Amino acid sequence: MDLEELIDNCKKGKRQAQAELYRRYSGILFGMCLKYSKNKTEAEDNLHDSFMTIFEKIDQFGFQGSFEGWMKRITVNTVLQKYRKEQHLNVISENIEDDVEVDTEQTDISLSTLLGHIQDLPHKYRLTFSLYVLDGYSHKEISEMLGTSTGTSKSNLARAKTILREKIEKTKINIA
Repeated sequence: MDLEELIDNCKKGKRQAQAELYRRYSGILFGMCLKYSKNKTEAEDNLHDSFMTIFEKIDQFGFQGSFEGWMKRITVNTVLQKYRKEQHLNVISENIEDDVEVDTEQTDISLSTLLGHIQDLPHKYRLTFSLYVLDGYSHKEISEMLGTSTGTSKSNLARAKTILREKIEKTKINIA
């Protein structure tokens, strides 16, 4: 079944098509959920909520642009909305005028270890880091998504990078 037919069948509420859509895209979207979640269980919950929203709003997809991109946007928005409702995004407004540049050295840290460090970040730092570094959103876009100032976004990113750098250094010391 091609993608257009699959989407049309999902729009008609056919369970078999929904199951196929889940099979095709759950891995990609789960990876996104892991970036924004503090652990695997929370990521699974976020994935479930995202697919519920995707199936609920699939009628709104008009075959303009990437379907995968549309689903990723819903996934990010679903996760952010959940955190807003749980009030995890109480941030202190700080103004930092310029982007903070961080030197990144080559490290021999595994991807799973790095992902674990990212998941250990406080919510506001993890969200900002993932949106900026991993998904390529600008500080302006992040501030709009999270309801904060651009300066707060920059500050949260700088703090996230600092925390990650410290965790990576500790990891390297423990390995040596």
